[in-house]
Amino acid sequence: MLVERPNSHARPAQGLPVAVGSDQCLDFVRFCYRRRRVGWPELYDEMCAVAARGAFRGLGYAELADLGITFCLNDLPALAALTERVLAEESGSPEPGRAEFAAGMRLSAAPASR
Repeated sequence: MLVERPNSHARPAQGLPVAVGSDQCLDFVRFCYRRRRVGWPELYDEMCAVAARGAFRGLGYAELADLGITFCLNDLPALAALTERVLAEESGSPEPGRAEFAAGMRLSAAPASR
């Protein structure tokens, strides 16, 4: 017997990708980055862990999807764009060593070739 289950990783009802300027989305990525100052893909792993635990304002995967953040492969370019923006903002911070780290990191949001 086939059982239908709601997809908790689905895009928001509007069907739109992550809003790169969304304050809540940026706050989520910033929160994750400040927990573990690592680059991509380690930061993606941290974001997944934070979502699994609801460590950011009690929001899990489904609630983050409602905001526009999903962890699906098709949505990684938008998540990478958010991450790149946060890292650029954080690189201006006076904390030693952070500017050098962020400046040397580059994310690629290009689709994979088949």
